[in-house]
Amino acid sequence: MLVIGGTSRIGDLLYAAQKGIRIVQRLDGMNWLHRRQPTGLRHFLRSERMNFQLSFIRRFFADMVVYQSGFTRDWWNTSYGSLKKPSTVIHNGVDLDTFRPDGKSDLPKDFIRLLVVEGSFKGGHERDLFNAVEAASLISKKINGKVELMVVGNAPQEMRENVSFSHQASVRWMGLIPHEEIPALDRSAHLLFPAEINAACPNAVVEALASGLPVVSYATGSLPELVGEEGGEVVPYGADYWKLEAPDTGPLADAAVRVLLKREKYRMSARARAKRLFSLEKMVGEYKKVLLGE
Repeated sequence: MLVIGGTSRIGDLLYAAQKGIRIVQRLDGMNWLHRRQPTGLRHFLRSERMNFQLSFIRRFFADMVVYQSGFTRDWWNTSYGSLKKPSTVIHNGVDLDTFRPDGKSDLPKDFIRLLVVEGSFKGGHERDLFNAVEAASLISKKINGKVELMVVGNAPQEMRENVSFSHQASVRWMGLIPHEEIPALDRSAHLLFPAEINAACPNAVVEALASGLPVVSYATGSLPELVGEEGGEVVPYGADYWKLEAPDTGPLADAAVRVLLKREKYRMSARARAKRLFSLEKMVGEYKKVLLGE
């Protein structure tokens, strides 16, 4: 039995355990933003319930745990204790035929496009959007040219109204778009900025690497192990991100300039890294070993 995250069907887990059916739990990150800033009572209670559910299954039902990243594994072990049961790390995989550097694209020639792909900027993720805005503004100053921040994700209207830019930076709100449109968007950008702090293993990053889209990011969560040295540059946050302090944007903007100057090199090395580490076939093969012993 493979449990993706958690489940409220504890009775099914009890039945499986009684029948000797092996239970494998696949874990990503945990809810934590609600403990750092107000997100509403309902969101707080739901987040705590989900954390309890995940940790309860991990400790008492799982025969083996698959973590999405090394960061995720270390986070769970630190927060809820290490367990004397087998575990492994399996990164998310990507379809290399769908996400590839060649194909339809609309790469701008008269300005730099910085792409951000997130599910939502609500529920405590407001800081993520403002970090992206600050990064785009400073990059435009560093290169003395126009930067367009293309935002894919659910950003409420009131947040959009609070976003301001310098005269050389602008924003393009895309909202939520079908997943099949992401490959063309990846090819239409110069850089990807993963906005989420402490992301467990964001699909947007591995998809960008497979598309030959270099990544510039802060060294939080799984980003250092995903991007490596070939996929772009990862820089220190420069503040306490666990307390949602504002980052030091300067090093990130400098990294963006360096990557832009060697963009063709990073395009090729990002693709090569994705082929080596994040192919769909590799991920499926690792899950088959865990689940079927193949």
